[in-house]
Order: sequence, then C-alpha cells, then structure tokens
Amino acid sequence: MRESFRFETGPIQEVSWGRFVIKGREHAKRSDGTIIGAGKDIRLIGEHLESWSERRGHRLTMEMVEKAVQADIDTLIIGNGFLGAVEVPEEVKEFIRRQGKELIVATTPEACRMYNERFRRGEKVALLAHGTC
Repeated sequence: MRESFRFETGPIQEVSWGRFVIKGREHAKRSDGTIIGAGKDIRLIGEHLESWSERRGHRLTMEMVEKAVQADIDTLIIGNGFLGAVEVPEEVKEFIRRQGKELIVATTPEACRMYNERFRRGEKVALLAHGTC
C-alpha cells in the first residue's frame, strides 16, 4: 500500500498514489482505468479544478504548462510526481519565468502542501500535479 498524505487545511485534503481529495471530492484514476472527477493529473488555479489533460509522458513542454501560466497567478507550483519522475526542462522553466511567474517544482505531496499554504494566505497560485510516478 502506498502512503497517503493528509492536510489539515486547504482545498487539497488528501493525496495518495493516483488520487486527490479536494474540497471533499475524490479525483483519481482507478486500476481498472475508471476516471473519477478530474482524474490523476490535476490543474488547480485558485479554486478552479480541472483535469491536466495536456500532460503526456514525463518531460514537460511549454504547451503542457501554458494554460496555468496564462492565468492571473503569481506562482506556479508543479508537482512532478510521487517519485519526482516528471522532468521540467530548463526551457520550460525559463518560459514560465519570462511570463513573470515564480516557479516551484517539488514532489506531488510537497507541492500540494505548498499550494494549500499559499492558497490559505490569499496568494494567486496554481498547481499542476502528476498523481503517480
């Protein structure tokens, strides 16, 4: 059984392998392929949650982060998986910074914790999070 991370406060209440609980609602991809809610890869901009459907593979492109970068945010947090398997190439990091956004890349559980913290402080923050590897 893989570890589950629970958070006392914030829109993200729990995260475990392939599963998020946000504002009381589950978002996951089950082992049989069933998608629940937004699925296992999420885009959270402020309080707006949706599937991060652009994410393909484990090397991000500018197109995969573009929607979050175009939002009215100051900080973009990327959850690069539970094992840190998602690579954020230097050209993608520079693209984000050129748009005037602070960038934080961390494992998905840590990224969720940081998102909650900044969201509670009223900061303009977005999260792109890969829910597995």
